[in-house]
Amino acid sequence: MLQKTALVTMNLIVCLFMLFPLLYTISVAFMPSGELYTMAMNIVPKHPTLENFVEAFHKIPLVRFVLNSFLVAGSITLGQIVTCSLAAFAFSFLNFKGKNVLFMLVMATMMVPGEATIISNYLTVGRLGLLDTYIVLILPSLISAMGIFLFRQFYMTFPISLYESAKLDGCGNLRFIVKILMPLTKSAMGAMAVYTFINAWNMYMWPLLVTGSDSKRTVQIGISMLNSVDAQSITLMLAGVVMIIIPSISIFIVGQKALIKGMFSGAVKG
Repeated sequence: MLQKTALVTMNLIVCLFMLFPLLYTISVAFMPSGELYTMAMNIVPKHPTLENFVEAFHKIPLVRFVLNSFLVAGSITLGQIVTCSLAAFAFSFLNFKGKNVLFMLVMATMMVPGEATIISNYLTVGRLGLLDTYIVLILPSLISAMGIFLFRQFYMTFPISLYESAKLDGCGNLRFIVKILMPLTKSAMGAMAVYTFINAWNMYMWPLLVTGSDSKRTVQIGISMLNSVDAQSITLMLAGVVMIIIPSISIFIVGQKALIKGMFSGAVKG
């Protein structure tokens, strides 16, 4: 009992140490700016207020930015699940010339940083007239080499006889994916959905480059608009940060539960 108590106490101390930046951010969000800029180290607000949150909503169209981010992140997540599962199916169950070479080329794109292609992508979408639209925010991120790799590795655990039996019963490729593979890959889909949504929600450089109006900006760009030379800008910005991390944390918690629930769904019984 003494050993377990010491272990739990140590874990709580480490947990508080790791969460201190987040807890302090929440504390500052409820703190009047006059309490922040003092010689005393105020960790907990003496006079908590919701004024920072109200002012953040008035200063920028935060609701619009949040809805834009939900639309973009949700579309990218759904698109990557569809495209990556289709590509992984081809690399796992279909036989065609150059399959392994093509798969290696796809994996090689993971070594290319996004900053190396951002200019060429910008010039391409600019010529197509897609700047400052939802399409330009979603289209470049509809495919992911990591997602293809994740689904392929999961599909490789299934025997090829499963696909051959389905073909003998008259099951087409698309129906095989929807009716058989997807129900068996809930854990992979859960992990992919959580990872993709959080990455899409936190995109900054690409939305900053291709959007120019408030109607198309995402929440990460909107929060940076709260930063100014004003002394109150830090408390306003942190209040906005607290509001925008709630959806991503909620998605992570819900997705984690779905991931754990589907951990054994990939088992194939003969």
